[in-house]
This record gives sequence, structure tokens and C-alpha cells, in this order.
Amino acid sequence: MASVDVRKAVKRFGTVEILHGIDVTIDNGTFVVLLGPSGCGKSTLLRMIAGLEEISAGEIAIDGKVVNNVPPKDRDIAMVFQNYALYPHMKVAENMAFGLKLRGVDAPTIDKKVREAAAILNLSPLLDRYPRQLSGGQRQRVAMGRAIVRDPQVFLFDEPLSNLDAKLRVQMRTEIRELHQRLRSTSIYVTHDQIEAMTMADKIVVMRDGHIEQQGAPLEVYDRPNNLFVAGFIGSPAMNLVSGAVRRANGTASVVTDDGLVLPVPPGAPAQEGAKVVYGIRPDHIELTSGQGALDVEVAVVEPTGAETLVVGKYGKSDIQAAFRERHAFKPGQRVPLMPMLDKVHLFDAGSGQRLG
Repeated sequence: MASVDVRKAVKRFGTVEILHGIDVTIDNGTFVVLLGPSGCGKSTLLRMIAGLEEISAGEIAIDGKVVNNVPPKDRDIAMVFQNYALYPHMKVAENMAFGLKLRGVDAPTIDKKVREAAAILNLSPLLDRYPRQLSGGQRQRVAMGRAIVRDPQVFLFDEPLSNLDAKLRVQMRTEIRELHQRLRSTSIYVTHDQIEAMTMADKIVVMRDGHIEQQGAPLEVYDRPNNLFVAGFIGSPAMNLVSGAVRRANGTASVVTDDGLVLPVPPGAPAQEGAKVVYGIRPDHIELTSGQGALDVEVAVVEPTGAETLVVGKYGKSDIQAAFRERHAFKPGQRVPLMPMLDKVHLFDAGSGQRLG
């Protein structure tokens, strides 16, 4: 396996710049997820690493070798696409073997590699079937098997689960992660689904508008988002974000919302008196309590999911979401006392959107 280094990478289509000086290092054997909304440039970056898109400026290196001008077939990578890209007239075994045949690998070696990959992916009973005889998840495993038999330095995944139903996506997430742990392969995975990113990645690279907003371990990005975009994009349900200004009195600090209500902040909060901020707290970091300083929230919607209960309420003009593991019989219109966990509060500068402290 190999590391991948992207240095000051730029992509332009004519005069329009899509990627703006991307820097990211993918260590040997790690599973890195490129995460962001549609149009952020994540798939373009993946295709540049694969050699399917030319790089306009900067460098891409695989295992220390700059590959800017190296054709895709010579980069020793394998790519798994969103739409499987299987040959309908070929059986599973033939689909998996096709790339090796093009390389001129001998038949006994091809047969050995196909059977080994099929065993890893539980495809052995399906080798004589055509793609039309397979389920969506089985087809995706065949596409993965076709990549595995090549024994590449780097695996590239371009939103491979987008066409699957919810239950199958969860199953395939686990299978892809188990496959990575078994092979210890360097893997780069593109998705817009932050749940996929959180559950699969060793490292997440959050992108927006051709820039990297933050990169780090999943829980690092979740617990300490760099800015408002990352705070709002990572987490389901999303972080509560409320605009206000910092007020200090009698040695304590608070954030006063635009409609005059008070939100508690931890001692030593990194903001000056009067500073315009955005107050952030995740729904799972809000407690039901009758203690001093609790927020008087009016319940608007109750969404029981089984594992937890999500409450959407009104605190003045602001929407507040709270998630509870316990089962509460809340009713719309009911007023409940909610308290943010002070050590989990985030403050962002209202102007720049950057995290304070």
C-alpha cells in the first residue's frame, strides 16, 4: 500500500477555478473520507487522484512519486463507482477478472485471485451469475471484488452506496470497513453522508466550495468544529446555532439572544463583552432539568425514533432541538426546562464564522 499526498492542488475548467489549492496527506493504510455537500469538489479531487481529471496546478504524489502526468492505468489504483459499472453480458467471475485479463495476467493467477476475492466478499456461490441476477448489494460487492483482485496501492470509492436502500447502506458500510481492516489498504472514500463519514473514517476531510474547511479524526471534527459550516454539517440532528451577544456581569458570562433571552456559557468563555457570536450546542448535549438557569422551552414537535426522542422546541424566536435517550411523554405546547451542558457549549464569531477558543 502507499500514501497519497495532495499539494496545493488546483482544478480549473476554462477560467472557472473549482479547487483552490488543496493540501491533504493520506497516510499509508488509512481510510480517509472526503465529505461535503454537492458541488464542493470532492469527486473532482478523487478523479484527479485517479488520473481521470487533469490537475491544473500543484502536485499529486502516490507513494512519494508525483503522478501528475502518469496515465490512470499506471497509477496502481482501483476505483469503485456509484453505479457499479459492471458488464451485463459477463458473469461475476468474468467481471472480476476483466482488468487482469487486459493486463495479460495468466489464467491460473487470475482464477486464484478471483476466488480469493470472492471468498473475502462472500461471492463464491455467485461467480456463475450475471449482474442482472444479483441484488444491489451483491453488485456493489462484485465491483469491490474487481478492485481487490488488482491488489492496488490505493482504493478509491466514489459514493458507492448512494444507490442502495437505507438498510443495505448500513450493511455495506460495515462490510467496507471490515474489508479495509482485513486488507489494511489505503482507501479514499467520497460521500455527502456525514453518518457514513463518522462511522467509517480514520480521518475526515470536510470540503466546501473547493476548499478544505477542516480535517481530522471523526470525533475531533465532531467535538471541536473549526467553524459554523463544519458545526452545522457534522452531526445528525444538526447542532443548535443561535445568534446573540456576550454579556458579562458579576463574574459570570452569558449570551443574550437577538430577542433578549439568555443562554448560559462556561466560565472563562473566550469572548469579550458585547461581542457578536453564534452560540452552538448539540441536541444530545442538552439535559432535562429544573436547576437554576434552565431554559424555558415550549415543545413544538416530538419525534420518537425508538432509540431516542427528538424534541423540537421554541426558545423565544429560536428553534432548539434536544435529543433524549429516556422516553418522555412530551406534548406540543408543553413547556419544559432544558439546560445545555456548559462544557459542551461552542461559541463562533458571528462575522467570520470561526470558532472562538
